[in-house]
Amino acid sequence: MTSPVLVVPTPVGEPGPDAVTGRWTGLFSVPVTDDEPVFAGHYPHFPIFPGVCVLECARAAAEAAIPPEAGELRLTAVESSRFLAAVRPGDVLEIEVIWTPREPGWRCNAKVATATGPAASARFHYRREAAS
Repeated sequence: MTSPVLVVPTPVGEPGPDAVTGRWTGLFSVPVTDDEPVFAGHYPHFPIFPGVCVLECARAAAEAAIPPEAGELRLTAVESSRFLAAVRPGDVLEIEVIWTPREPGWRCNAKVATATGPAASARFHYRREAAS
């Protein structure tokens, strides 16, 4: 079994409300290093960063930019995901997340790109955690 991918989203500026839409946005950068353990089996001699790892990077970026007014949230669904291009060793994932209220919780749209263009998109749904 290989080790998990280490996801450390680096903020590109401070997350905050978009002046035009009022939605909460954040921009993040995640380098995909050639020593990621997942490359050993995905695929030998033609390494591709697995789609599930791209989604995990998008989820981690989303959760690093949860709007303060949202409170405690829990991921309840990946409503959609699209993979548009392969992510390879040495790529840097640029992840934009956009949060909008969606009762009974929040929706987060994530767009993932590399230097060569769009790589993936995902839509996550989060529910508010019950106060204890």
